[in-house]
Amino acid sequence: MLTTLQTSYTDTRAADLAWALGRDRLPALAVLNLELSGAKVELRLLGASHQVLLEERDVLCSETVACMPGSSTPLPLGVAKQVGDWEYEFAARVETLSRGSFAGRAQELLALVADHPNGLAGTFPGSPHAFTAMLAQRHEGQVRWRTWHAYPQEGQLVATRTRVGAARVDAAAAAARETPALL
Repeated sequence: MLTTLQTSYTDTRAADLAWALGRDRLPALAVLNLELSGAKVELRLLGASHQVLLEERDVLCSETVACMPGSSTPLPLGVAKQVGDWEYEFAARVETLSRGSFAGRAQELLALVADHPNGLAGTFPGSPHAFTAMLAQRHEGQVRWRTWHAYPQEGQLVATRTRVGAARVDAAAAAARETPALL
């Protein structure tokens, strides 16, 4: 789903993005609710970037990547945490592209997400390549999402990827119970 966000584009920078886990639901400009094999996923576009809420088996995970005034947690390159019975893994990278490469990459990503049933993208009025895009999926018992945050004035694209799933110890124990021992 592609939407134009009804807010003015603020000239922020990729370096202004911060990451937070466990924040309360923030006001959103666009929301896509998904049901992915029993997991409820809410993709939320904020005026300042994104928030993903994941709920499954009474466990709630809330990820926020946004320009948050007063935040002291900058965007990390990687995070691994335990959230209830789940393992949460987050990674981010910043690409700096030439003007022509940036425009092409922006169009490519918006086309990918706009037509995907589990995708949500929002463009900002006044800047054709300023956008936030999100794509979620369920794969091998894990919920995964990717996001892209475009900053055309800098030629920077921030890409994140997140994986949330059963703790490996629990998964290994379950596999051992299901697989007969070899003698």
